[in-house]
Amino acid sequence: MAISLTKGQRIEIGLSQVHIGLGWNPNQTGTGVDFDLDSSVFMLDSSGKIPNEEFFVFYNNPVSADKAVTHSGDDRTGGSSADSDDEIVKIELSKVDPKISEILFIVTIHEGVARKQNFGQVRNSYIRILDGVTNEEICKYELDEDFSVETAVEFGRLYRKNNEWKFEAIGVGYPQELDYFLQRYQ
Repeated sequence: MAISLTKGQRIEIGLSQVHIGLGWNPNQTGTGVDFDLDSSVFMLDSSGKIPNEEFFVFYNNPVSADKAVTHSGDDRTGGSSADSDDEIVKIELSKVDPKISEILFIVTIHEGVARKQNFGQVRNSYIRILDGVTNEEICKYELDEDFSVETAVEFGRLYRKNNEWKFEAIGVGYPQELDYFLQRYQ
């Protein structure tokens, strides 16, 4: 049975392969401008930085330098999560480069500031972890805060502690776009 996580809660993973499912459903704004949410994966070293750009995984760089992380691609509408995840990140934890100590999952709204879109206009946002072999859901964290000015959210992170992988539900919003995180973690 899957664990329902709360903000800040941490759990041990205990698996060698995981799938990270990310989902959301944008509200109809009536502006005629579609929402385009993008998930990104920041593979960070012990200093909290990306060792090189190949450890930043997203729809235009779908496979990490160590071949451990694979991004499913860009779902431009958010329409798939009614039945399944919008975007999926597959991770073989045993292949993750030893210099990587944290894998951070961030979702941004493409051109959210210019389009006057924010996560307050998005519902049913979640991150979940599935067993990469059996596809069984291990845990799920549903964002339940009103992010009315935020155009980006750190959903969660995998991190290494004592050579074991753990997951933390983060749920912190930012009124910035992807460039902010690229500067922060490079």
